[in-house]
Amino acid sequence: MADLRNRPKPFEMRSLTVVAQDPSIRRGSKILTTKLSIPAESLEPGPRGARIQVIDYDSHTGKLYKPRAKNLDSDVLQSGWANSDIEDNPEFHAQNVYAIAAATLFRFESSMGRHVPWFFSQNAHQLKIAPHAFLDGNAFYSRADQCLAFGYFKGQRNKWIHTCLSHDIVAHETTHALLDGIRPFFDRPSSPDQAAFHEGFSDIVAILSVFESPEVVSFVLGPDADGFPGLIESQRFTFEALRRSSLVNLAEQVGSELTGIRQTSLRESLKLEPGHYLNDDDRQDPHSRGEIIVAAVLRAFLTVWVRRLEPIIGVKSRLARRDNVVEEGSTAAAHLLNMTIRALDYLPPTDLTFSDYLSALVTADVETYPSDKPYFYRQTLIDSFSDYGIEPASLSGEHPGQWAPPPGRPVHGFSHADPMK
Repeated sequence: MADLRNRPKPFEMRSLTVVAQDPSIRRGSKILTTKLSIPAESLEPGPRGARIQVIDYDSHTGKLYKPRAKNLDSDVLQSGWANSDIEDNPEFHAQNVYAIAAATLFRFESSMGRHVPWFFSQNAHQLKIAPHAFLDGNAFYSRADQCLAFGYFKGQRNKWIHTCLSHDIVAHETTHALLDGIRPFFDRPSSPDQAAFHEGFSDIVAILSVFESPEVVSFVLGPDADGFPGLIESQRFTFEALRRSSLVNLAEQVGSELTGIRQTSLRESLKLEPGHYLNDDDRQDPHSRGEIIVAAVLRAFLTVWVRRLEPIIGVKSRLARRDNVVEEGSTAAAHLLNMTIRALDYLPPTDLTFSDYLSALVTADVETYPSDKPYFYRQTLIDSFSDYGIEPASLSGEHPGQWAPPPGRPVHGFSHADPMK
């Protein structure tokens, strides 16, 4: 058992190093990393916390990687680390999946303002994570096994590729587990939109959570302007320039190594031009159909980011301060990420449509920010979804697209307060 005398204080946080996106994204020759701030719970070897436990068993080789037994509160990566410390060190792989899963869980609970359960039998409290579960270029969430399982495979250059090192993939699979706990009936047979929502929503959370990182946003913008340290050319952050960035794609390294085509991601939703795709035969598969709402949300994100920059760069300015541009991008991503998560509480328990989700997005934001000014997140989302043939499910709310409240007022006269204490 963990030593309760050393238990951290409530809301105390710790920072752990993770791969910023995946090992193919590098600053110079070094893999781009970032630090995630997560609750500083007492950890047992694994790492094993109250809600997440890493069990590093490889079913292909039959090997159980021994968890780090000491210095559980310290970062695996220290100064002077090499790329091999990231790519080949099982201890870092365990830290990477634990930290990203813990940060995703913390983001959900912070956004929703409450405890978010896993949907496991027998009221199990821990999500198990296997960083080297099997030999294959795949990863999945299993409700029956109460786990996230990540595969690994030999890439095009005979080099081991680990899906557990993709920030996108870890956040995506953790989101599947969290969504399953919040809306467990979404796995039942229903409309094509309901099956696709699980995939699309998990992609949205994965990509926006990556963009919360200032290191990632700074990397997207490229180097400083020649001769102007700390400044960048304004032409780099137009909508089209940002849309072409590889950082809005999902799992670039895994996709390129599986296909053999460099710079090909598993999914590249922003390449999906506006249009009405819902009735297309090739958009009935959950993954391809889910890309429709991913494209709509990401287009809204880039539109708002550019809009937030207008007061900074003006109309004629050629240069802008890098830190200001980075802050605006991270802020826009964080706001939209909160909206996408809070919307889950405004969804029906089953038979979901994309139109329902759009109204839930609007309603969740109205409850927190009654005014949509000055950046018009809600209207931008409505316009972006409309570009893909998706209109709000509600037309009777006070605000465009908002769910209308139930008629009348709740009556509490028949509530038995004493038994509820």
